[in-house]
Amino acid sequence: MSQKPGLRMLLVHAHPDDESIGQGATMAMYVAEGRGVTLVTCTAGEMGEILVPELEHLGADQDDTLGEHRRGELDDAMAALGVTDHRFLGGFGTYRDSGMKWHDDGYAVAADDIHDNAFWYANLTEAATHLVEVIREVRPQVLVTYDEFGGYGHPDHVQAHRVAMYGALLAGAPSYRRELGGEAWEIPKIYWGATAESRIREGLRRLREAGNTTAFEGMDPDGPLPPMFRPDEDISCEVDASAYVERKMDALRAHATQITTDGPFFALSNNLGAEALGVEQFRLVRGVPGPVGDNGWESDLFAGIDPD
Repeated sequence: MSQKPGLRMLLVHAHPDDESIGQGATMAMYVAEGRGVTLVTCTAGEMGEILVPELEHLGADQDDTLGEHRRGELDDAMAALGVTDHRFLGGFGTYRDSGMKWHDDGYAVAADDIHDNAFWYANLTEAATHLVEVIREVRPQVLVTYDEFGGYGHPDHVQAHRVAMYGALLAGAPSYRRELGGEAWEIPKIYWGATAESRIREGLRRLREAGNTTAFEGMDPDGPLPPMFRPDEDISCEVDASAYVERKMDALRAHATQITTDGPFFALSNNLGAEALGVEQFRLVRGVPGPVGDNGWESDLFAGIDPD
């Protein structure tokens, strides 16, 4: 059995493609540096909007095979990033994408009709216990997931946040479910993915100056921003993985049913260069901050942690 890398990160995401959008460059960089990267995806994204016309038959209202297709897209995306340890929470098909609809105020909420085994309906303790098994096996020093609002309100993102945070708590309790095997493990640092307001405002401003008015339509560089964009004082860490942005772009391309090459992410990359998608920010919500740079932020999620 091969020895575990001395530094290990666990990411908990709701659907295939969320990981590549949020932390794809960081994942690729850490893999290249020999650090352990484990991804847990909570659903197969069965209810996602299909952007490829010839694949519309995969949708839940027709063949209902989108989840299996997106499983293959995730495999391809992880190959692009170099991630070899990626799993579905409780095993593939345990929890189904809950779907969503848009609230009048512009954020996502649960759909009107939800499948019986939708992740939104998951028993929290049961789902968190599936994650406990992974945590005790992998023993990560860093956990990355969503904030309590799931970035933009998607019920599966919110549930993934709850499962990740509760799972981390339970995994560190020596008396909790000893029969699962593995010693209790308390994760030293937990981060929520985020984007600093200053970064998105600068990006929007430069997009508009370049004449692009469609990417992130409706967002004003100088106006109110959705809650997924956080005040700079909330940010704890900024990882510059711009050297790996092409791997992130390849991973985004792999999620072809969900992301188009003329969409906003590619517009950012095309107009602003590698720094637009290759520099990723995080909020530290548990643990001791490591050394920071001139901007007051860490530059490494493992800052202050000694390898095993």
